[in-house]
Amino acid sequence: MSAPVRLAVEALRLAGFRSYALAEIETRGASVVLFGPNGAGKTNLLEAVSLLVPGRGLRRVPLDEMIRHGAPGWRITARIDGTAGPAEIVTGVETAAPGRRSVTIDGKAAPQTALGRLMRILWLTPAMDRLWTGPAAERRRFLDRMALGFVPDHAEAVLAYEKAMRERNRLLAEGAAEPAWLAALEQRMGAAGAAIARNRALTLNRLRAALNRAPEGPKSLFPRVEITILGDMESRFSEALEQGADADSLTAEEAERLSRALSAARPRDAAAGRALEGPHRSDLAARYAAKDMPAAACSTGEQKALLISLVLANARALAGATGGGTGSATGSATGAAPVLLLDEVAAHLDAARRRALFEEIAALGAQAWMTGTDAGLFEGVGAGALRFRVREEAGRSILEP
Repeated sequence: MSAPVRLAVEALRLAGFRSYALAEIETRGASVVLFGPNGAGKTNLLEAVSLLVPGRGLRRVPLDEMIRHGAPGWRITARIDGTAGPAEIVTGVETAAPGRRSVTIDGKAAPQTALGRLMRILWLTPAMDRLWTGPAAERRRFLDRMALGFVPDHAEAVLAYEKAMRERNRLLAEGAAEPAWLAALEQRMGAAGAAIARNRALTLNRLRAALNRAPEGPKSLFPRVEITILGDMESRFSEALEQGADADSLTAEEAERLSRALSAARPRDAAAGRALEGPHRSDLAARYAAKDMPAAACSTGEQKALLISLVLANARALAGATGGGTGSATGSATGAAPVLLLDEVAAHLDAARRRALFEEIAALGAQAWMTGTDAGLFEGVGAGALRFRVREEAGRSILEP
């Protein structure tokens, strides 16, 4: 098998983005360490990188909130080594159209979902420390971001499902919808919902395999985590994929099953004001394997370690992925070590775990962007990493190599 592609942000330029009036970084594919006091603007840089894939970035805030005060909008220009080789991405928002994000790839306008075919980016932020105890919607979003790495078309399935569901909810609330129009929306939800469940199940199976390949080491480092998707559709797909069943046939069956269930549930859903069945109700569960304990019941430190273990397994699975292309029911994107965004992760790890984390990143060959308040936290990263001090001056962030 050929060596995995190494994805990287080769150069990054920000204009009018949050605390940066203008900033430029030339990485040439090296990992990047950003250190400096809290509030200096380190996370803002990671957020900019996270916008090189579909979505609203690692903070998930409205696009206009990223515009620097007084600027006509924000723009991110990146030169990348992507899944198809070198490319230039330009994305941004203007104050005149604050909710509309433009994307161009190599000078040509493109839909935002096209970014998912070029880059694989994983991130870990302090806000994610509450993943196992927070709402199920956050865990579904986390799961769908992982699925996007294996099946880039997953973003389109999610958007199609949510759009059809919102329209169906509206028509049910109004109470005067034509049955044929409701049936058409339910068929769309069935088709998109089956694709979502299939992609999630594929992701689950790939992650489980990667977790089984976790590096050997002391139990106190990054513990083994067991993961399960709590959803009927995903469970049926996962079992079928493990048994080598025809996923395309099962996808058609599951689409029809969901469509019929939604049709039968119209009175109930109208009373509830929302659809009560479908992959938007699923959840992701995790357990600390050695202790046979749900992640939600673990200590804060253990939950953090489990989350890091899962993100690293995701990166290993992506780096080793092979398969039949973005449109295949069982295929995936070809192997590509993803870009890792690790915000304030090292500060919460002891020296042994920091060393284990840096060694795993090196073994993956992944480009990592890491932040911390103290440069000393990154002593084991390696001589090839670029280090920048980030400071705040007169309301703007300054980068100092």
